Amino acid sequence: MADIRSARGDELSAPDLYALLRLRVEVFVVEQRCPYQELDGLDLLGSTRHLWLSGGEEIAGCLRILAEQDGVLRVGRVCASAAARGSGAGAKLMAAALETIGDAESVLGAQTYAKGFYARYGYVPEGDEYDEDGIPHMSMRRRPPES
Repeated sequence: MADIRSARGDELSAPDLYALLRLRVEVFVVEQRCPYQELDGLDLLGSTRHLWLSGGEEIAGCLRILAEQDGVLRVGRVCASAAARGSGAGAKLMAAALETIGDAESVLGAQTYAKGFYARYGYVPEGDEYDEDGIPHMSMRRRPPES
């Protein structure tokens, strides 16, 4: 399987940024037929951390971690290429995300069908299901361990 790569937004090379955006558009906009503004101004921030599985020229999967105003970290844009699905790519990405996050509190907006996947990493649903771009989602939170 591909190796995990990591970079802050202000460290990304143009080819890496292009490959990340291409995969996200391929998955979220084209495959899931969700026309939305993928370029949200957050990818190049120094506080944004990108993780991706790189194997040659193709990226097998990626995610990003954002620092929210309240200090909570937000995991988002989690996706795998069609060819990488079922290979453990998502699990490898989430394990790397948790290494990056450590004991910090984190949240994510899971597509409802995937809430069981995120629950394996300590994320607990909170609130009601909501619609985002025509796809049911659920807010999920992972709290720091009790000391």
